[in-house]
Amino acid sequence: MAPLAKALVLLGSASTAVAFAPSTNYAKVGGAPVNPLRTSVADVSVKESFGFDFAEDQAENTPDVILGEARYKQWVGTVVDPENSFLNRQYNVVRRVRELDLIGLTAEYGILSKLEKNGLDLATLESLLPQAEKLGLLSLVANNQQLLINLVAPLLVEPAPLLLPAVAGALEAGPGAFYLAAATLLGLDAALIVNNVEIPFVGLSAGVTLGLLLVPLSVVLGGVGTFLSSTNKK
Repeated sequence: MAPLAKALVLLGSASTAVAFAPSTNYAKVGGAPVNPLRTSVADVSVKESFGFDFAEDQAENTPDVILGEARYKQWVGTVVDPENSFLNRQYNVVRRVRELDLIGLTAEYGILSKLEKNGLDLATLESLLPQAEKLGLLSLVANNQQLLINLVAPLLVEPAPLLLPAVAGALEAGPGAFYLAAATLLGLDAALIVNNVEIPFVGLSAGVTLGLLLVPLSVVLGGVGTFLSSTNKK
């Protein structure tokens, strides 16, 4: 019985070893062996077509000279006058301020005198510069000049002739006027949401959509009111 027991033990050990040994009998796809246990692998490569079969391949139908945003802007700069190129030109802040006569309107509405009345003068602005630098605001402005000039500046300069009278009136009334304006905008947005008002022909919620503008604007107005309140106390 002893030889028979040893044979059974050896046979069981061999069967266990074979069970855990890697299989070499893989199927072949295109001449390369494929592990049957890993026949499907997720494709995580990033594509301009977003993985859709019906989408066009940008690399196939676009010349190399304009392939990509950076190359396209460089190419436009070589074939189009830079001053007339929408992609490369900058918003001319100084020219638009002169054309809209914003300096004259500022003097006409007494904006500077009203700012001084609220405690905001050149000395106060100079004292705020170190704090702004400590918070990284000056570095933020320096690193985003293109964005500020072409996006933020037009939003401030173009409607300025219509906004200056309202700003002058608010400065004359004091910080409370800015708090009231902020509360009004928040109340308007809340009313749109509560009443489920929708934008015509689109069906989007007016409260949510306009809230993207009304809420940040109310925060800015509230911040201006708080700032003026702090300068008045000095």
